[in-house]
Amino acid sequence: MPKGQPSVVPEDGLTTRQRRNRPLVVVHTGVGKGKSTAAFGLALRAWNQGWPIGVFQFVKSAKWKVGEERALRVLGDSGEGGSVAWHKMGEGWSWVQRDAQMDNEEKAREGWEQVKRDLAAETYRLYVLDEFAYPMHWGWVDTAEVVSILRERPGTQHVVITGRNAPAELVDLADLVTDMSKVKHPMDAGQKGQRGIEW
Repeated sequence: MPKGQPSVVPEDGLTTRQRRNRPLVVVHTGVGKGKSTAAFGLALRAWNQGWPIGVFQFVKSAKWKVGEERALRVLGDSGEGGSVAWHKMGEGWSWVQRDAQMDNEEKAREGWEQVKRDLAAETYRLYVLDEFAYPMHWGWVDTAEVVSILRERPGTQHVVITGRNAPAELVDLADLVTDMSKVKHPMDAGQKGQRGIEW
């Protein structure tokens, strides 16, 4: 196993093991492709470690049959790694008209309330809050509350949040932030998304 050496060792009184095993808040943001894909890659690692995983999709349509969902559900049901619970909230909020989104705002708040309950109960070891940056950016969910809840969450619960326009307060709180930038994309040349690549 690779053994990375930190450039700085804080004087926080923690042992190396305690510091290594701290629960993380991870943010994948930016305009480039791959934010959710990277988060689901982490979910695969968590499954392999036997961790219970909770996936909460805040934007992608509940009607979509995404490959990650099927794969992780099969793995979760296999009995070989961790369990996987998959929650879909909304009907594709980033692709519908903003003036028709009152129901979607309510579903986003309900979804966040469920995440809060699960964090308090320490239901999962890894939470994937897919596209959750959008409800915060749009003001549907209070960013200050999210930051406070994540900062005070009990136990060893890791949380991964994806989506463009991650609020600055969330970025400041996070332990790991990756900004996916776009250099080139097939859509720039008029090519639509395709099976096996986008879903």
